[in-house]
Amino acid sequence: MDFILRMKQRKEQIDEILNNLVIETPVHAKVLEAAMRHSLLAKGKRLRPILLLETLQLFGKHESMGMNFALALEMIHTFTLVHDDLPCMDDDDLRRGIPTCHKVFGENIALLAGDALVFSAYELMSKRRDDIDPAVGLACIEDISKALGAQGVIAGQVVDLLSEGKTASEEVLHFIHKHKTADLMVAALQVGARLGGADDDELQSLRHYGEHIGLAFQMTDDLLDIEGQKDVLGKPIGSDVKSKKMTYPVLLGLAETKSRAKTECLQAQEALKSINYLPISFLDDFSQYILARTY
Repeated sequence: MDFILRMKQRKEQIDEILNNLVIETPVHAKVLEAAMRHSLLAKGKRLRPILLLETLQLFGKHESMGMNFALALEMIHTFTLVHDDLPCMDDDDLRRGIPTCHKVFGENIALLAGDALVFSAYELMSKRRDDIDPAVGLACIEDISKALGAQGVIAGQVVDLLSEGKTASEEVLHFIHKHKTADLMVAALQVGARLGGADDDELQSLRHYGEHIGLAFQMTDDLLDIEGQKDVLGKPIGSDVKSKKMTYPVLLGLAETKSRAKTECLQAQEALKSINYLPISFLDDFSQYILARTY
């Protein structure tokens, strides 16, 4: 099947399930549900759940086995965006083509909506399924917890904030985006593979792949902040410059950033060669998609 069509179908599938997802809040706190759904149902790319489900299928398992984990990852990713947009962080007005959560509901409700998305995600992941060994399920939750917490996304966000307005080194920039961007992609791949019965070597290969595509994704994101179109991106162009953020183009220049992104994608493809007995064409195509994306 054509890769772009496959991505489109997966996104539509996940959008539909998220739209029908029941988010239970007390009658006196319905504003919380509205705030959660405002951000969760915005037009995201759904890359992390797509990566999880496609990896699971590489190992011959049915997508239903990993759906709760896939939805949970999207909820967790949305939490990171809601908090990232807050005035105390990046203070952004637009996300995914619509006003950010705090612009609609206020900073306090947005903060709590982000928190609630995380706990709702863990509730989903904790639901017992007969086709998932409880030990495997716990290992998947551990993968995601490490990717999100003090060793992962949040650590990357802390260093990102501390680096604003400073001349960061390439080592620091790499640290920020290895954790802030790549870690949840790695978690998606590893959870899909772990549910599928992958061995340690396969998990390691997919970890390396995820780290490289995560960095390539961030490099292209930084480039789009300079060269992209606001109507396509769904957020203002030049917000990183306005916030005095250290980005790859600022540190390396446009041409070198584009070259590095290509190198990261080639290294991602190289990481897959040890598991080439699996039908990995989707993951190969995904690395190329990152370089060509416009939003």
